[in-house]
Amino acid sequence: MIFTGEFLAFMGLALVAIIGGVLLLNLNKVIHMVVALIFTFVAIAGIYVLLSAEFVAAVQILIYSGAITIIMLFGIMLTKHDDESEAKSGKWRKLFLFLGILGFAFAVYIGIYNFNVEQVPTKLHENNTLQIGEALYSKYIIPFELTSVLLLVALVGSIILAKNDKKKEADKE
Repeated sequence: MIFTGEFLAFMGLALVAIIGGVLLLNLNKVIHMVVALIFTFVAIAGIYVLLSAEFVAAVQILIYSGAITIIMLFGIMLTKHDDESEAKSGKWRKLFLFLGILGFAFAVYIGIYNFNVEQVPTKLHENNTLQIGEALYSKYIIPFELTSVLLLVALVGSIILAKNDKKKEADKE
């Protein structure tokens, strides 16, 4: 196996993304979790750059590392949550969890190993943003618009739920 710079960069970015995800799940403080999530998002953006998808990498950093992370942080910080600590999990639970992860990894490996992809010639490194825009607004216009409607419904629903919570708190007082 030849270790090229691209391979080493991919392995480094993949390692940072995986470590960020594991830290996200294992850290206790919300701020530390968000920093781990940002590391994961930036590493994924680096992988997009390696795939010559600079526009997608920029959107990944702007939208996910910026906006979504801040929204998640505000949402967690502004909501009430009890400080009740959970009971420590037993060794059997951790063993079963580890075996489940290994089983899932094996299933993914088998699925990828036996997966044949038809090779189609494409134009890489030429007008990536234009190609994304043309595909998004011609071939995928219906899913794009349905996604925007779904996000709007989720926004309105969250506002209604937040108002109901305020009314319930006011009624209790």
